[in-house]
Amino acid sequence: MEGSILLVEDDREIARIIKDTLTKANYNVTWATTGIEGLEDFQAGKFDLVLVDWMLPEMNGLKLTEHIRLQSDIPIIMISAKNREMDKVEGLQGADDYLTKPFSLEELKARIASQLRRWGRYNKVKTTEEVVQFSHGLRINYKREQVFHKNIEINLTQKEYALLKVFTQHPYRLFTKEELYTHVWQQPELDEQHTVTVHIKGLREKLKDPVKQPYFIQTIWGKGYRFIGEEL
Repeated sequence: MEGSILLVEDDREIARIIKDTLTKANYNVTWATTGIEGLEDFQAGKFDLVLVDWMLPEMNGLKLTEHIRLQSDIPIIMISAKNREMDKVEGLQGADDYLTKPFSLEELKARIASQLRRWGRYNKVKTTEEVVQFSHGLRINYKREQVFHKNIEINLTQKEYALLKVFTQHPYRLFTKEELYTHVWQQPELDEQHTVTVHIKGLREKLKDPVKQPYFIQTIWGKGYRFIGEEL
């Protein structure tokens, strides 16, 4: 196989043509029809490139790209009927390439091949730290999904670990509850107002992180949360 591609497109006819074309070109293609389904597939699988339409139900392509960028630098090509210059500029804030509809299938394959070549070169030189240490005794082994506090392993739930991972990999970035809920719970809206709050409270308790003078997770009242731990 040439590579594994996630295709997120709600137009079934367009998706069928793209999927058939790329499959014949020896790519393994996974097809999602909504933004939320695309996020679920991305987090559950392993892909070399994402091909995403801008206008999607449940979560548009821009939002989906933002969530993918929280955990990966994978090449993303956005396809859209929006052809104004300002639309392309906005789309390229998160995507690596932008292709306006209608487009030729040969051009699509050429652009995919180009992005995959760059991705291959990037991966050869990229070094990813499997174990990261922070001040106040926090240590995370991302490969084994283990968390330690002062050399004692902490038993986190799946959601608690997912929250901690997105926090620590994007230090000092402010996350709203809605962003965290969509990314971790893979739901389009915050149906349970206290879901994120409750899980962060549990995470703080296990990390022995005081609310008023936190070492790790800081509450920005009325806005959300951010990770302030110092990496060693």
